[in-house]
Amino acid sequence: MRLRAMCMIACYFLGSAIALSEIAVAQQRNTGGEQNFAQPPAAKEVTVMKIPGVIAAGAKWKLVWQGADNADGLVGAPDGGIYFAQEQPSTVGRLDANDSFAIYVRDTHGTGALGIDYMGRLIGVERTCSDPGGHPEQCHEPAELVVLAPKWQVLAHEFNGKTFWRMGELVCDSKGGVYFYDESGTYFVNAGGKVSLIAGKEIRTNGMMLSRDEKTLYVTNNKTLVAWDVQSDGTVKNQRDFAALEAGGSGDGMAIDSEGRLYVTSGNPGIQVFTPEGKYLGVIPLPRSSSSVAFSGPNKKTLYAKGAGMTTPDGKEFRTPEGVRNNAKAIYKIDMIAQGFTGRPK
Repeated sequence: MRLRAMCMIACYFLGSAIALSEIAVAQQRNTGGEQNFAQPPAAKEVTVMKIPGVIAAGAKWKLVWQGADNADGLVGAPDGGIYFAQEQPSTVGRLDANDSFAIYVRDTHGTGALGIDYMGRLIGVERTCSDPGGHPEQCHEPAELVVLAPKWQVLAHEFNGKTFWRMGELVCDSKGGVYFYDESGTYFVNAGGKVSLIAGKEIRTNGMMLSRDEKTLYVTNNKTLVAWDVQSDGTVKNQRDFAALEAGGSGDGMAIDSEGRLYVTSGNPGIQVFTPEGKYLGVIPLPRSSSSVAFSGPNKKTLYAKGAGMTTPDGKEFRTPEGVRNNAKAIYKIDMIAQGFTGRPK
């Protein structure tokens, strides 16, 4: 029995190593080796400090998934798990409430961020073949804002006759509209399919969120958060700086809780928390550089977050060959005092 167990363990490690090696080779084929990409920093030990009403001191992150094929745009699933986009393999992954992984959608045209609309449809922003780790100069497929499930549907494909190229983030309202970002600007498409420009390239949107009453749109803009007043038709006015990332880093994915507090991923510092008035409350450090966050779990009191990098079965950091982009990611979850906003999936 002991010999059999040792063989099973050895086979597991060997199989994992082969799988990781094959992924690295596939990524190298897609890059041509003409660019150099920085490797993600190694995971670090973190100590969570108390943020009153948000999280308890000493709360612990649990690693629930890691993989070499990316994870982005986390959104809570109806069963208490999460969906996440995997751009390079063109899939959407799903973790159920028990942390079991499965592929939920295939052939997503490089979807890189997700949302769920008022009808329960899974919405995605495409990045097609524009990945800088591949051959974007050879990519001739425009990006689209699409319904991924239950039935594929295009929601937006161009603005003023110009197609989109590489989309970044989205958030759905409760009226059938979607706010989304493309490298050419930040946009809104209403339920009837009309696309409006929110802001040009001067706003570097990475994360997007609506207030609970959907009267305010927030986006990250490097080291600040920008806000607009949302009008009855979904367009916006009164652009203003809302808050600064006091713990450092640059803003990325966002989430909102039942009290209207905003949770903003900011790379190495972690997830920064702000009141609805823009007051900085503190930071929740993540073991890895953070870039996406979502509430889910029982009563939406579990916070999920994604960080850059992963470890191999032998406990070492996964590294790609020189010149090959490292798309490895790890997803963690942590118990919260705060409850995610239940009025929308995101």
